[in-house]
Amino acid sequence: MVASGRALPYLQQHLPDVEEIWGLSFALEHGHVEAWKTLVVNVRGGVHGVPADWHRGHALARDYAPELVIADFDGFAYLFAKSHRLPVISIDNIQMVDRCHHDASILKGLHDDYYGARAFVRCKIPRADRYLITTFFHPPVRKQRTRLIPSILRPEILAARPEPGEHLVVYGRISETARAALQASGVPCRVYGARDGLTADEDEDNLRFRPFSNDAFVEDLRTSRGVVASAGYSLMSEVVYLRKPMLALPLAGQFEQEMNARYLVRLGYGAESTALDEPSLERFLEQEPRYAEELSGYEQDGNTEALAAADQAIAEVTDGRR
Repeated sequence: MVASGRALPYLQQHLPDVEEIWGLSFALEHGHVEAWKTLVVNVRGGVHGVPADWHRGHALARDYAPELVIADFDGFAYLFAKSHRLPVISIDNIQMVDRCHHDASILKGLHDDYYGARAFVRCKIPRADRYLITTFFHPPVRKQRTRLIPSILRPEILAARPEPGEHLVVYGRISETARAALQASGVPCRVYGARDGLTADEDEDNLRFRPFSNDAFVEDLRTSRGVVASAGYSLMSEVVYLRKPMLALPLAGQFEQEMNARYLVRLGYGAESTALDEPSLERFLEQEPRYAEELSGYEQDGNTEALAAADQAIAEVTDGRR
């Protein structure tokens, strides 16, 4: 296993042999993606990081001798496959940006972010043999070799049985304005990721700041009344599967999150806001019963359909190669 960034220490806790590599990152300023700074940081790091990663990873992969590569928007895996003439299957959500058609209401006010994101996504994994796009929303597919499949969920979420509760799950950093809004609502809140170094719960009025624990987080999620978090696809897919209304706070300048949030709103599964404040939280809580009703109609048979699609793609791209 190789990893970079925040994935590295997490994987090192659970796996015996994880090597560090250089990886792409976002440059953030006041919760906004700074495109120019992101470019500069990654170009500077990539000058040394890419050759070192290629040399180390190439040796590892050559010894492993794979017959096929499945890439989750990972450039190294893709380049290794192409250099060894191996079939590549792309499985992720972000290819949605480039390989599907998004209408005017989704793109309104976001055209610069959209074209920049689409160009980047198109260049990252340009010629895979198949593209499987995990999703709970279904815009028209505009490119060949592309299929939309249900979200691929971890076992803890598949095993969770959602129950209605009284608390909100709040995930991520929160500003003073956001904290004041949550306190003013009077709704019990289980807050994750807002404070570093926590080893035990810390209560402030109706807010409970919790250290991250996978078991506790899943339990809080399945028994919540709703979720307040950024619009990253992984958490959003779990929230939708558990049929919990969501107030999405997309990271400004990151088109993928802005897109996810707008489709969430279109489906009636939740609300979108540029910031967490009293008006946005009040509107979300007022409409929560309507969101819950819309979510009750969501259907997904675990990972059955997604894994069957992966099996089919593997069979198609390896047929005749052995």
